[in-house]
Amino acid sequence: MADIKISGRKVSVSDSMREHVNSKVGEALKVFDIKPMSCDVVLRVDKNPSNPDRKMCEVTVFVRDYVVRVEASSSDMYAAIDEAAEKVTRQLRKYKTRVIDRKQRAAVAAPEHVDDLAELIEPTDDDDDDVLVREKYVDLKPMTEEQALVQTDLLGHDFYVFENAATGLVNVIYHRHNGGYGIIKPRLEPEDDQA
Repeated sequence: MADIKISGRKVSVSDSMREHVNSKVGEALKVFDIKPMSCDVVLRVDKNPSNPDRKMCEVTVFVRDYVVRVEASSSDMYAAIDEAAEKVTRQLRKYKTRVIDRKQRAAVAAPEHVDDLAELIEPTDDDDDDVLVREKYVDLKPMTEEQALVQTDLLGHDFYVFENAATGLVNVIYHRHNGGYGIIKPRLEPEDDQA
């Protein structure tokens, strides 16, 4: 069984809570029992008293080079733990299915050429959208496109930035609005327009 570290923020973790986390989250981790796997669980209470779902359970599972992160909130800490455990189960099943299906995929769609990144972004009427509101740094790990696709799903993000293990270049994999995935790659050589 995976090592589960439990901590509390603005809440003291009782023996009963610790036992409940080990039972529920531990059961969820059995879906994909591989080594190395570790898990961090943070139980916290939102300081805003007007929030009815102030009790939160945040679970981060480290499966080899992948990270599965889920969060659940409720008015009851035990209910939040239960919901987080269910989400972990679903995410690990998705991961397991991807790992199994990866080898069974035969055809890969032809790459789509994008001349302008603006083509990927739907226009909006809101003028506030051109303001930078957050800056985030990422640790780039070399991985295959398939591994990056799995990581995108596990984190629940619309896109994922990674170092392509085959080329050593930075790529972005993303969910397309009309279904499927796309990948943005830097052009290595200019296209030869002459025949």
